[in-house]
Amino acid sequence: MLTIGAMARKTGTKVQTIRYYEQIGLMPEPGRTEGGQRRYGDAELDRLSFVRHARQLGFSLDAIRELLNLSDNPGTSCADADAIARRQLKQVEQRLSRLEALRTELERMVHECSGGQTADCRVLEVLRDHSECLTEHDEVGL
Repeated sequence: MLTIGAMARKTGTKVQTIRYYEQIGLMPEPGRTEGGQRRYGDAELDRLSFVRHARQLGFSLDAIRELLNLSDNPGTSCADADAIARRQLKQVEQRLSRLEALRTELERMVHECSGGQTADCRVLEVLRDHSECLTEHDEVGL
């Protein structure tokens, strides 16, 4: 049996995050010692590792909840898991596309900068007037 600190170290997850996952139901309430200390077994370690890896891949907590439900029911079709992963892939591809547009615009701004006075600075001009941009990148920071 592991303490919450040992679970945190083994998975690279903060103790507060483990408690949060318990509060929102991604992790089950752990067993406790007579002194009230949380104790976790291999099943909880596996589940937390699953959640942690899914978060590293950018899955939302709702998607992880869906994936865990599928994982908890091994007799169901994996088509739903595939659909969730495809949805995540599409979101990643959209973010990459927006980031490419941002990169193109920043490269152009930097390239066009003459290094003179700030009154003539192309970087500042473009930042002041979005119509100076060649690419659509409004949602990159979202």
